[in-house]
Amino acid sequence: MAEWLRAQRTRWVIDASHPYAEVVSQNIVRACASVGVLLSRYQRPEQLSDLRHPLLHVVGDLNEACAVARRLGERILLTTGSKDLAAWRAGLAEKTLLARVLPVPEVVQHCSDLGFGVGEIFALCGPFSAEFNAAFYRQCRADVVVTKASGAEGGYQEKVQPCLDAGIPCIVITRPAPLVTGDELLQSQADFTARLTRWLSAT
Repeated sequence: MAEWLRAQRTRWVIDASHPYAEVVSQNIVRACASVGVLLSRYQRPEQLSDLRHPLLHVVGDLNEACAVARRLGERILLTTGSKDLAAWRAGLAEKTLLARVLPVPEVVQHCSDLGFGVGEIFALCGPFSAEFNAAFYRQCRADVVVTKASGAEGGYQEKVQPCLDAGIPCIVITRPAPLVTGDELLQSQADFTARLTRWLSAT
C-alpha cells in the first residue's frame, strides 16, 4: 500500500473502511506513516446511544459477549459475520449457535467445517428490515441475538429493536477504538464536509 501511495503521489487518505476492519485500518495507518501522508478516519455513527433497554447488553469484545450469552439462553443467533465463528464455537461450546452469514459458498462451507448443521446456518444477504428480522427471530427460535454496533448502514436499529419488542436479550459488541484521533477523526458527514473544505482551501 505504501508503494502505491508513493506511485500515485497521494496527499490525503481517508480511511472509511468498516468499523470492525481492524487489520485494514492498521495497514492504512502504517502505510500513511511510512510515506508521510495525511490520514483521516471517517467513523460512521454507531447509534448506540439511541436505544436503552434492560435486555440490551453492551460489551467490549467477543469474550465478554460469550460470558454474557452463557447465562441468557441456549439458542444464540450470531449476526456478527463469519470471520470469528471459530472463536464463538470455542467460547460457547455448550450452546446451540445459529449463524446468519452471507450466501457465499466458501462462507457456508466454513460454517459446516466448524460443525454448524443445516438448521444452524442461515445464508442471507441484507439489508434486512425490522419486520424481516422480527419474523426471522421467531422462525429460528433465537433465545439471544448477538450483533455489532454497525450504525445505520449496518441496520443496527433494525436488528436490535425487534429483539427488544419480542423480549429477546440482545448483546451488542462495541467498536474497536479508532486509531486516528483529534481533528482527523471524522464522525459525521458534517465533519467530513468541514474537513474537506479546509483541505481544499489549503491546497
